[in-house]
Amino acid sequence: MNRYRTILHSDLNSFYSSVEMMLNPALQGKAVAVCGSTEDRHGIVLAKSEKAKKAGVKTGMVNWEAKQRCPDLIIVPPQYDQYLKYSELTRSIYLRYTDLVEPFGMDECWCDVTGCLKSGIEIAEEIRKATREELGLTVSIGVSFNKIFAKLGSDMKKPDAITVITPENYQELVWPLPASDLLYVGRATAKKLSDYFIHTIGDIAKTEPEFLQRRLGINGLALWQFAMGTDQSRVKPIDYVVPVKSIGHGITCTADLLTEDEVYRVMIELSQDIGHRLRLHKLAATGVQITIKNGDLSYRQYQAPLAFATQSPQEISLKGKELFSRNYNWAVPVRAVMIRAINLVPQGTPLQTSLYFDSERVLRRERLEDTIEDIRRRFGSHAIYSAACMGDLKMPGHRDHEVIMPSMMYQ
Repeated sequence: MNRYRTILHSDLNSFYSSVEMMLNPALQGKAVAVCGSTEDRHGIVLAKSEKAKKAGVKTGMVNWEAKQRCPDLIIVPPQYDQYLKYSELTRSIYLRYTDLVEPFGMDECWCDVTGCLKSGIEIAEEIRKATREELGLTVSIGVSFNKIFAKLGSDMKKPDAITVITPENYQELVWPLPASDLLYVGRATAKKLSDYFIHTIGDIAKTEPEFLQRRLGINGLALWQFAMGTDQSRVKPIDYVVPVKSIGHGITCTADLLTEDEVYRVMIELSQDIGHRLRLHKLAATGVQITIKNGDLSYRQYQAPLAFATQSPQEISLKGKELFSRNYNWAVPVRAVMIRAINLVPQGTPLQTSLYFDSERVLRRERLEDTIEDIRRRFGSHAIYSAACMGDLKMPGHRDHEVIMPSMMYQ
């Protein structure tokens, strides 16, 4: 492998539940699931131990169903501060070998150890041993010549294992795997591939890249490169800051939303946070995307451009309402709502507008929202807000507001 890069992908095994068992030895060897609260309809499995997994408990399963599958299941609440702590401690072990450490979530990292005096396998073994002995946790590590195959390798053997994928053996190890195992092949993409009788990673590799590009766009070409082992994406350094490409906020409601007005009120509340974060990053949105989760747990997603770049929560929520009204049919109630500011540009970027664009109205609104932002900064995020957000929004942790901002202030 000397002619190639040496990339590791390290994945902490059953991370949340492993941390819980390490902190509480009485849980060791038992069926454990870290679950959200059963209140506010957030009672789902976030992580499970190996014993719980073998009993049929799955991530995303509701608590009561997990208990049915595994009557001895011990349910514990999440401790995110502890998970963050041990995530950082694990990364400090990786940094002993390289500063090219790219997180992929809290429990996974790529490490580029090309050029190190020790081989990738030796470094992987040392990381595995140090993680177990120093932190009481285990990792599975993939060692390969690119990021995609390294990640596949870390998934092949669990827990506490190392898998090596080389230019010589990748066709034997990787190509028989389901297409859905390949990074960025989600449920929708896997279905599209299946419609064309492309079921394995090897099938992707053997398909003409032009065909994949016609059917899946630029992502189709990227998947072909992934399957062929030709991906050259770099492992980013630990201090790399990912550019903000979108800012969104979503919530699973405490009860089904039954009317368009209820959905819009939730969008208004969510958009307050989006507007605040746009200002923090000095960005403006030129488009809005909404994602609606139905009572039957299926998703619908819609997006559209805005007439002008904005940080305004009102403009964002109004576009969200327009998208919802135009596209959603009420076959089933709404369970969860997400709204997202997309196609972001730097604050103040000149943009062409129409002849009838009311710039004075926009400037008045911006001055108003600057004042609102300053009040919230000084007196708290709940010091002032829309009257539409009074009452029960069916949102977790939401309280009726006492100090209000009349809706007419946005006109």
